[in-house]
Amino acid sequence: MITNNSKKRNFIIEKFRGTIEQRASWLWLLCDEAEKKGLVWEDFAPAAVKRYGEKQGQELVKQAWNSKSLLGLRFLLFNLPARMIFDIKIKKTSSKEFNLEFGYCPLVNAWQKEGCSDSQIARLCDIAMCGDHGIAKAYDAELIITERISRGDGVCKMHYIKKID
Repeated sequence: MITNNSKKRNFIIEKFRGTIEQRASWLWLLCDEAEKKGLVWEDFAPAAVKRYGEKQGQELVKQAWNSKSLLGLRFLLFNLPARMIFDIKIKKTSSKEFNLEFGYCPLVNAWQKEGCSDSQIARLCDIAMCGDHGIAKAYDAELIITERISRGDGVCKMHYIKKID
């Protein structure tokens, strides 16, 4: 059973969460329509979302003067607004390792509003996280996710680790 409660709430945070929820709803509706046409979500959606993540990651690297240091990822992607929207706690930051914990997920909230089952939410999250894996790839890093709100854990724990050359 998925529990997804935010500790931080105000008008501005809720507006930003709404834009993320809108995108999550798009993903759900696209997958639902594809399934009605006989397609399996995992046959097309993960590759598309990862491709977008790779593109986003490449743009982030460029913004950091072509640095693939995970410090750039931390400051560009996981800035204060993002930390507030997702109730993020930064656990460790270095150029080679970046660990964070999400206490809330607006995507999960959107999927719950859409009436998705817990198993559908877990599948949708797996697809959405392909974007995060794509970002990690752009940083020559691996993303390890040890806990997920979408699977009933109280938080999402993400660990970006630079690949050793």
